[in-house]
Amino acid sequence: QVQLVESGGGLVQAGGSLRLSCAASRRTFTAYTMGWFRQAPGKEREFVAAINWSGGGTYYADSVKGRFTISVDNAKNTVYLQMNSLKPEDTAVYYCAAGPPSRQGQQVVPSHYPYWGQGTQVTVSS
Repeated sequence: QVQLVESGGGLVQAGGSLRLSCAASRRTFTAYTMGWFRQAPGKEREFVAAINWSGGGTYYADSVKGRFTISVDNAKNTVYLQMNSLKPEDTAVYYCAAGPPSRQGQQVVPSHYPYWGQGTQVTVSS
């Protein structure tokens, strides 16, 4: 079993920045791919970004490309999501997820990830 704990959410004005953190209790083969997803009220959960513990396999949703950066700190078993130039449409609950090694395309699908954090709220005001 792998526990994931997110932190770093909050309220920020449009154009501002936030950094989300996801601390994993351990790294295993079944928790090699790390992803960030988000869910706004009344909408389905959507993919944001993914990376693996080797620092490779980075992949971003088109809506955040160039504004968000995903990274890992192996010494701390922590994945980060640096969010810059935030927009009101980025408002959502952000979830960290962990899953096995992924082939191209698998990392964007929520069902690929067996482990999920509790989520952290990000609110961007206009």
